[in-house]
Amino acid sequence: MAIPAAGLTERTGSAPGRVNLIGEHTDYNGGFALPLAIPARATARVRSRDDGVIVAASTAPGAEPARFAVDSAPGEVTGWAAYVAGVFWALRDAGHDVPGADVTIDSTVPTGAGLSSSHALEVAVAVTLNDLHGLGLDRTTLALLVQRAENQYVGAPTGTMDQMASLYGQEGHVILFDATSMTAQPVPCDLPAAGLSLVVVDTRVHHEHTGGGYGARRATCEEAAALLGVETLREVQGDAVDDVLGKLDDDVMVRRVRHVLTENARVLDTVALLRAGRADEIGPLLTASHASMRDDYDITVAEVDLAVEVALDAGALGARMTGGGFGGSVIALAPADAADRVGDAVRSAFDRHGHASPSVFTVRPAAGAGIEENNQ
Repeated sequence: MAIPAAGLTERTGSAPGRVNLIGEHTDYNGGFALPLAIPARATARVRSRDDGVIVAASTAPGAEPARFAVDSAPGEVTGWAAYVAGVFWALRDAGHDVPGADVTIDSTVPTGAGLSSSHALEVAVAVTLNDLHGLGLDRTTLALLVQRAENQYVGAPTGTMDQMASLYGQEGHVILFDATSMTAQPVPCDLPAAGLSLVVVDTRVHHEHTGGGYGARRATCEEAAALLGVETLREVQGDAVDDVLGKLDDDVMVRRVRHVLTENARVLDTVALLRAGRADEIGPLLTASHASMRDDYDITVAEVDLAVEVALDAGALGARMTGGGFGGSVIALAPADAADRVGDAVRSAFDRHGHASPSVFTVRPAAGAGIEENNQ
């Protein structure tokens, strides 16, 4: 049951997008990932209503306002507003009788870029409702509720890494996410102190998790786990990779499983280097991760592969696609004095190949979701 917080009727909260430093498609396999919250954020202003209606609006270009019942079931709200409706649905389905509301969304997280814009929106709504109605839910519970909204209301079979990164992000730290224990440990990652920059290249190739490619790979991994007699691939993580793969006879399945097992190992190796203050040595792990996503998981596209290749040629220490794949963004770890050169080289290469001009910017680990200080 919702309990209004000190009689408040309106609150504003925000949640960051994320960049995943390394650890792709591991979360729904019970594995490890190493994301960081980024400065770009989604903001949700929520004012309660007493008529059982949600009116959702967004400042995003082309986002039409939506009006629907607070108890709308999955499938009844579509488009961008489904992300808002899904959070209300998940909370109410869990027994929290949140009322209708006017919800206004504003976001600086690029959409379709693999930077978790949808989860930033959902988490912003969730933390705001949690505060407004005094629900008292911890951050891990909120992450699981947002995942349920994404999976069952929106229809995207995502894991929990994005939500946990958005909720647990810390300035100057990446987050070691363990999907089996549902823990998020901060790992120091002061790139400027190491003379490094993390360059993001938004390739402008749109990607979305509701397409079939993401779900197909998840289904293959779940089938492989069943054949191996385990609940998730994490349970065979300590075994020799070749021994595990030798128990599978489907080539596609072998490649998918090999990516997951080797990617988990790369995450842990990256954490060890960061904790030892050797951030300048993680580049080859990032590049190996990209090769695995390209060759074993088959989730990269030509523009993404080009951006990685050019970034490395321009002086990046390592580069990889970040996010669910099939487009989106590339990250490149570069010496700080080479960051501009990397961006310029990628832009020039895209122009030569006739691709749309990418958006290039740098990011740093930022704070996680919270309530805005200017709330009344």
